[in-house]
Amino acid sequence: MGFNVLTIKNLNKCYENGVHALKDISITIDRGLFGLLGPNGAGKSSFMRTLATLQRPDSGTIIFDGIDVLAKPEQLKKVLGYLPQEFGVYPRVTAYELLDYLAVMKGITNSKLRKEQVLALLAKTNLYEQKDNNLANFSGGMKRRFGIAQALLGSPKLIMVDEPTAGLDPQERNRFYNLLSEVGKDIVLILSTHIIEDVQALCSNIGVINQGQMLAQATPNHLLHSLKDRVWCKNVDSQQAERDFTGQLLLTKNQGHTTRVHVYSQRQPGVGFEQTVPDLEDAYFHLLNQDTQQAGKR
Repeated sequence: MGFNVLTIKNLNKCYENGVHALKDISITIDRGLFGLLGPNGAGKSSFMRTLATLQRPDSGTIIFDGIDVLAKPEQLKKVLGYLPQEFGVYPRVTAYELLDYLAVMKGITNSKLRKEQVLALLAKTNLYEQKDNNLANFSGGMKRRFGIAQALLGSPKLIMVDEPTAGLDPQERNRFYNLLSEVGKDIVLILSTHIIEDVQALCSNIGVINQGQMLAQATPNHLLHSLKDRVWCKNVDSQQAERDFTGQLLLTKNQGHTTRVHVYSQRQPGVGFEQTVPDLEDAYFHLLNQDTQQAGKR
């Protein structure tokens, strides 16, 4: 088995309320940034919590770097960094104090080495100047960066971040992109998000999940190649009816007084439509539309 490879086979999870959150997921994730893309409620957080050993699946196997994760979860926790979607902090504690405390909990007991690592991580996440400030005074973006700092404690081999840029302004989001790109080069870093821009900016490999099923795992280029010469666009008046075409509506983008319509079709779908170069947004919505159509037939 390769170094730092995450292998998941036949993963299933059904909650007591009957929701089948994960449906027979099998996937292999190599080193680098892997984008897990899907709408809200698709199963992303269930997938991440299961990998982080916060909940057990009903069936399946998870192997990381030779570790049987379900049999020996404590071994995974030694090499795991995790930033959940909701990351709580103690507001009346300084950034340094809390990160130092979390480092102790992570098993970094040597005080000199711990101090060096805590200060280095605060610097890496651009929080060094705020190290003595209470977390209550941190912005949303600063708290997310602090979350990444705690996820990096102990030099983990596997990092998972769940919706890391939700609520961030463009400047904070760009800073986050740079940080994740830097730390994700030599480890497995899974980025779970519904924001296509995040995945497009960062990830060399992508998984698309919907209704608990992994619809695709591929490189962005592979997903785009499948749409070659089949995406058409047209600008229409915002008040104009959209359904004056054949084919599959992918998305609409409001542009002031006009709306740009993207359609998937093997031939020109209507008057005025022109072929356009597909992007990841087109590929994503095409996969979701296909899954919805197949679900209607089941």
